[in-house]
Amino acid sequence: MTMDLFDAIRKKLTGAKKTIVLPEGWDVRIVTAAARLQAEGYVTPLLLGKEEEVKSAASQAGVDITGISIVDPEKAPYLDDLVEQFVDRRGGRSSAEEARELLKDVNYFGTMLVYTNRADGLVSGAAHSTADTVRPALQIIKTRPGVSRTSGAFIMMKGTERLVFADCAITVSPTAEELAQIAIESAKTAKSFGVEPRVAMLSFSTKGSAVTVETKKVAKAVQIAQMLEPDLPLDGEFQFDAAYIPEVASKKAPDSIIQGDANVFVFPTLEAGNIGYKLTERLGGYEAIGPVLQGLNAPVNDLSRGCSADDVYKVSLLTAAQSVSS
Repeated sequence: MTMDLFDAIRKKLTGAKKTIVLPEGWDVRIVTAAARLQAEGYVTPLLLGKEEEVKSAASQAGVDITGISIVDPEKAPYLDDLVEQFVDRRGGRSSAEEARELLKDVNYFGTMLVYTNRADGLVSGAAHSTADTVRPALQIIKTRPGVSRTSGAFIMMKGTERLVFADCAITVSPTAEELAQIAIESAKTAKSFGVEPRVAMLSFSTKGSAVTVETKKVAKAVQIAQMLEPDLPLDGEFQFDAAYIPEVASKKAPDSIIQGDANVFVFPTLEAGNIGYKLTERLGGYEAIGPVLQGLNAPVNDLSRGCSADDVYKVSLLTAAQSVSS
């Protein structure tokens, strides 16, 4: 039987000693998740905020945060070092004064903790927009070589089944080159969570059954991805049923390496991906975990402002798992 995703992640994190910074330490959901992470010991949480506000939130939540580090960005003993490194990272586009002001923002401060290896990853968004979380990451941590932009994947879970859907959160209308990057990064995401990736590039056509500008883009993305990662099981373009159901695959794509056994699904546009994951979640009964941001030099992940403490806990574990080399 396939190990539960989070059991597999906990096993992976045993002894790894990964620290995840949670910038919204005054939020009841955040301190609740932090207390659970601290108690279990697989991840070391680091809370940002004014100490009295963080402790007030913990009291309101009825949780014990004894032993959890709380850092007030304006009082951190290493603030001068962060300011200097921020100015250097921005290549002169920010003065020291501007940097000091920006680092009062908990997301900028937390991202700098990741950049300077004081933390291994960041989880934010319970009280901030996606842009508030992603912007500092793009400016400071930046994307890996060969990746032009970040993308957002969801881990879709039902029973022991784990699927990866992307891009469902960031790139509105990716080019063929960007789709290829998304496919490769999504395969890495799957692998980091113990899923051996088999990637399907989705469209409304299977293997040229329709020929339009849209289907040609996906077909080109397949060629690019296969050239960049020749050993990765990846193919397309596929309608979803041909990628997921063996009986349909044998009829529509009999010669493909993907025979209805895909577990990583790359959607052609953001609207398709976003609609697709929400349909799968609401009608199919899958749990959607994410979005997991892909393509960055270090893991930074976004929460929904409607998230629960359990969501914060799970995304924190996923983030820590991303920081462990595969």
